[in-house]
Amino acid sequence: MPGSPRGGIGKVCLGRPAQQQSMSRLDLEMLAEIELRKDEEQAAALSIVRRPLVVPSARQDPVLSMNHPFYDVARHGILQVAGEDRFGRRVITFSCCRMPPSHELNHRRLLEYLKHTLDQYVESDYTVVYFHHGLNSRNKPSLGWLQSTYKEFDRRYKKNLKALYIVHPTNFIRVLWTIFKPLISHKFGKKVIYFNYLSELREHLKYDQLIVPPEVLRYDEKLQKLHKGRSPPPAKTPPPRPPLPTQQFGVSLQYLKDKNQGELIPPVLKFTVTYLREKGLRTEGLFRRSASVHTIREIQRLYNQGRPVNFDDYGDFHIPAVILKTFLRELPQPLLTFRAYEQILGITSVESSLRVTRCRQILQSLPEHNYAVLSYLMGFLHEVSRESVFNKMNSSNLACVFGLNLIWPSQGASSLSALVPLNLFTELLIEYYEKVFSTPEARGELSTGVPEAALQL
Repeated sequence: MPGSPRGGIGKVCLGRPAQQQSMSRLDLEMLAEIELRKDEEQAAALSIVRRPLVVPSARQDPVLSMNHPFYDVARHGILQVAGEDRFGRRVITFSCCRMPPSHELNHRRLLEYLKHTLDQYVESDYTVVYFHHGLNSRNKPSLGWLQSTYKEFDRRYKKNLKALYIVHPTNFIRVLWTIFKPLISHKFGKKVIYFNYLSELREHLKYDQLIVPPEVLRYDEKLQKLHKGRSPPPAKTPPPRPPLPTQQFGVSLQYLKDKNQGELIPPVLKFTVTYLREKGLRTEGLFRRSASVHTIREIQRLYNQGRPVNFDDYGDFHIPAVILKTFLRELPQPLLTFRAYEQILGITSVESSLRVTRCRQILQSLPEHNYAVLSYLMGFLHEVSRESVFNKMNSSNLACVFGLNLIWPSQGASSLSALVPLNLFTELLIEYYEKVFSTPEARGELSTGVPEAALQL
């Protein structure tokens, strides 16, 4: 429940409210230290011994370049962007267990890296998942750093943060909440939700897209055993049901083509694009906002049952925009295909003047059907970008939204460093639509007009 953290091990209990109110800040800081050491002792009791941290190196993430402006922090893997939640909002994870000892990490640089990462998403609705397990007396930032960090994240960062999920909270979190309560607005406090177990995340997020550190998985398993006395039973997955004849979501492009008299462009994509082109092109923040999950599911049900959908009935242009993204995200295979994933990751190593040519080469390997659908979609997004004076959605902003909806790896989720080439590739497709999707006779080398991002990366 929001604003009231529960203990990850045992109950959260700080005494009577009157005692809490009479405690000085110094007392609370000392209590926080005590609770953190208790967390370490309890973790040891669960046979989760926190040895000196072995942080991920750059070699474990081949996409991360040593030229990354925050390579010294990014190489640890503390921060990841992990797909989207069930509302279509970008998910960013923070893993305490990936933090090295304080003397090995410049916390000011960590703050700058946090802001650098969030700056790419704060104009859209987003969600943060904080994995608390792994924070200890050796790697924790100072309370002064936490306070200054909260103050530096101004309204621009807090406004579109729709949920902050704290996983495996302990008494230490409760003490922090008491210390920072005078700084935290009631509105922000309602966004904070606490989960004792990873399984609780499944109701809110696409769990298979999350990048959960192995240490957190092991800790969660130990907690389950401790509280239930046995290992949790394996989840029973019902056998997959055959799709309805009118199914539109979660089925392949080929299935949709076969059910629609050979039409290449899927009906959902065609209808949402047509509607937005006619009525919503100048909607500010188009594709950035989320929508009610109940409404989205209702519309999906109507489409899957072959029933008509009238977006005018909903009075919100962001709803068809979310439906379009949801359709792409629920394809069994990404529109750009699993096979193209590694090729796309290499786009940043291509000389900037040759990147559009390289995009064309990659797209030539796509199945004809995928190419046709992609061309249709990119043509529309190019139109959206041309109205950016009104909708604030230029090709770069659209790429940040659509990158992970067009391509993802066959296993796991894309790492944070992979987003740079994925988004750049998408930006090139949108910005240079006419050059990328031109006929072979009209294709020529790109000479000028490369996006600023393409020149810098």
